[in-house]
Amino acid sequence: MSKIALVDDDRNILTSVSMTLEAEGFEVETYNDGQAALDAFNKKLPDMAVLDIKMPRMDGMDLLQRLRQKTAMPVIFLTSKDDEIDEVLGLRMGADDYVKKPFSQRLLVERIRALLRRQDAVDSGEVGDTEETKVMERGDLRMDPLRHAVTWKGKDVSLTVTEFLLLQALAQRPGFVKSRDQLMDVAYDDQVYVDDRTIDSHIKRLRKKMRTADDEFSAIETLYGIGYRYNEE
Repeated sequence: MSKIALVDDDRNILTSVSMTLEAEGFEVETYNDGQAALDAFNKKLPDMAVLDIKMPRMDGMDLLQRLRQKTAMPVIFLTSKDDEIDEVLGLRMGADDYVKKPFSQRLLVERIRALLRRQDAVDSGEVGDTEETKVMERGDLRMDPLRHAVTWKGKDVSLTVTEFLLLQALAQRPGFVKSRDQLMDVAYDDQVYVDDRTIDSHIKRLRKKMRTADDEFSAIETLYGIGYRYNEE
């Protein structure tokens, strides 16, 4: 049974969403601010977290930043319909997805299931056909899907599931262009709709992480209006 952490200062959302998730077979823990959630996560991490952005004591952005220092577990942000800037910032900071308030609880459940399926596939090594489970080396890049491990020039790089899948898709065929639609298909379940900006934000975050290992990392090239290409260095 997967454990989901809900973090929101709106008690109505905590109550209604937790009831829905429990009815779907999930174990649910609820927190009404980011600090309370972080204190609990420091003792034991859930399988996934659903975070509101605006909360007292510690908001969702700060909580995500703390989490990404030690874990790549899937995270979904809950945002208001006017928080487009927060959505982009959240994705750049490492969130895997976002859902706008007011939201369909069925949609949220489907997105949770999609992210957990991807996480389970990576953890178990069942991430596609045989080629996708093998250790892949492309110049200075080394990816091990079975261990969800990435190194660049021998230095470890911690990626979320979404970032890992995007990098893997690009690096499998160096020099070939992947459109945003193709990358969406790789990173997201068919039942989950995301727009171009979501993929762009993940790529920006991915580049930033790779540059923690190498300031001059430039293997992922943007082809404006077309997509992205991995160039083996």
